[in-house]
Amino acid sequence: MAGVSMPKIAFGADDVVKIGFLAPLTGEVAAWGKPGLDGCQIWADWVNADGGVKIGDKAYKVEFVPYDDEYDPSKARTGAVKLIKEVGVKFVMMLGGDPWPGAAPIAEKEQMLFSTLLPSDLSPETTLLVAPCEVHPIYNVTGVEWLAEKKPELKTAVICAQDDSLGKPSVATYLAAFEAAGIEVLGKPIFFDPATTDFAPIMSKMLALKPDIVCLDTCYADYVHPLVEQAFQQGFKGQMISCTADFYQKMVEKTSKEFMEGFVFQFPDFDDPALNAEHVNFRKPNDFYAEFVKRFGAGEWSAVSWEYASIMDLWADAAGRAGTTEPVKVLEAMQVGGTGKQAFGEADWWGKELFGIDNALVGLWPVVKITDGKARIQEFKSIPAWWDKHKDLLIKHMTALDQMYFQRG
Repeated sequence: MAGVSMPKIAFGADDVVKIGFLAPLTGEVAAWGKPGLDGCQIWADWVNADGGVKIGDKAYKVEFVPYDDEYDPSKARTGAVKLIKEVGVKFVMMLGGDPWPGAAPIAEKEQMLFSTLLPSDLSPETTLLVAPCEVHPIYNVTGVEWLAEKKPELKTAVICAQDDSLGKPSVATYLAAFEAAGIEVLGKPIFFDPATTDFAPIMSKMLALKPDIVCLDTCYADYVHPLVEQAFQQGFKGQMISCTADFYQKMVEKTSKEFMEGFVFQFPDFDDPALNAEHVNFRKPNDFYAEFVKRFGAGEWSAVSWEYASIMDLWADAAGRAGTTEPVKVLEAMQVGGTGKQAFGEADWWGKELFGIDNALVGLWPVVKITDGKARIQEFKSIPAWWDKHKDLLIKHMTALDQMYFQRG
């Protein structure tokens, strides 16, 4: 990719392809929307400065058109209609989760290609929905697997999560991962109301069981931070693991470097030297991170800052090979051969046994640990390798929590 300081290329009025960004930009879930839009703007600036996306015999400028769905299905439906019918976008990226059912009928009716960061949205009916980057929640097995290998003395765990479409499948995944690792989950997972503001009783209830590991599942940043603070204030000395640790620098400041030492999660900072490995497909990750920090500040980097941009790499490559922006043709090109270049390596289009459709791109995923106040990748672990050994456990726990595709309706 070219640097953003390059001279701007002049595009004709008809030489613009518009991409819809339908995600929470405000509210408690905004940490998984707004930083992704910021990352997309860097992607667009770099690509457009380098001549745009080549499709057929023309080059197109990419323009992102955002719509704030506020993590609400009715607003997602309204946004999907507006982006497709009024704006004329050729592809729509979503966070997914609770808003997806609002947009799903529009995707089907308009034959529009959508992406989600949550493969748990997938089903046999979602033929035009793909999960080409994040494979939530199944990558969470890699963190537990790594932790069990490195710290075999940890024998017990407790789990909490908000009671919604992000929390439930993730709890099922952690339950399967802990069982596979021989780690006992004490008590039942605590599902709290998303409107919760006082997290002291939740942490007290978990710590009363005297666990070796406190698992914060896929809690939103607005929940992870007060939960971590409560663990610190209530004197927890054990291991913490979470899907994300967005804005972890603030947690370090409110607790201590010592308390956050060894905190395990799944999302690296992109200045990590491990991302320069040959198998990583995200282009110039360190430069991307530096540009993000320059524009928005290090404190604004989140789990999704790079993810939507990574999806755009796949979309642009597929559209170029298809010679068109027509959604169905782009999807066919994206999935040709059954493999794709996921951000962390070559991956398979997968998911039929778990989601009813092979529309998730699954391969390696990093395990991240906070060391001396800084997030660093410890290892890239294979999700398919874990699945091959333990798929029955994951299906069992997904079924028990009504999270299999045929149970979600």
